[in-house]
Amino acid sequence: MTDTTSMQTGDMSGQLAGTVLFYGKPEPLSAEAHGNLGINPSDKPYAFVAQSNIVPLTVTEFAPAALSFPVIFVGDNRQPVAVLGLRQGDNLFVEDGVFRSDAYIPAYVRRYPFVFANDEAQKRLIMCVDRQAPFLVEGGKQPLFKDGQPSEFTQQAMEFCNNFEQERLRTESFVKLIQDLDLLDVREAVFTPRGPNGEAGEPQKLAEYYAVSEDKLKALPADKLVELRDNGALGQIYSHLTSLLGWDRLIALTFQRAATQPAAANA
Repeated sequence: MTDTTSMQTGDMSGQLAGTVLFYGKPEPLSAEAHGNLGINPSDKPYAFVAQSNIVPLTVTEFAPAALSFPVIFVGDNRQPVAVLGLRQGDNLFVEDGVFRSDAYIPAYVRRYPFVFANDEAQKRLIMCVDRQAPFLVEGGKQPLFKDGQPSEFTQQAMEFCNNFEQERLRTESFVKLIQDLDLLDVREAVFTPRGPNGEAGEPQKLAEYYAVSEDKLKALPADKLVELRDNGALGQIYSHLTSLLGWDRLIALTFQRAATQPAAANA
């Protein structure tokens, strides 16, 4: 752990700031409050992701994520996210609480139910756990604490979250870099339906998002391209650009799910 992170061990009066996707009731992790809790294995470990069609990514995840879904930038802060579905509330990669076996699982998802939260009063990060996680229960098989101390499982979770925080900061630096170079443009994902005879229908806009402009990238001075290559950013940019081919996969999966759902309903 770094000097800016900690686990709550007594006083829980510090005010935690911010809300985090998927976390219903994050609480500062402590032996006093959570000493009897543990994680029970679940046959639906990712049910909490099923209603989200986008999930935040860190920059070092671009390459593995690109093999599964589009990696785009959204919002005022140009947050990189993985697109897991075409409609809000519809995740095409989670079926009955389980991720597709051929899909990459983002670190943001894998760290759940643990997360760091800001303690603004003391200017530090505090390890928290989502008390509403369905698999976090009294007497769970994987205890959070043993003899009043963090269990090996909890220590591993703390290390994972600490590494995630470092990657998050690295991602912020990457986004700032490509913004400073003015590489991002607004782009649209468009689907053109086909009629029974193969005729093109009216194009439909699926999404509007930010992506790196290949024209702007090519127009960069040679020294800037070398800099991007040497600091690893260029490889991440190309992973992002390659991932945009994944919109077609999302369309195919959407049609596949629509075709199987009526059959499942009539079974």
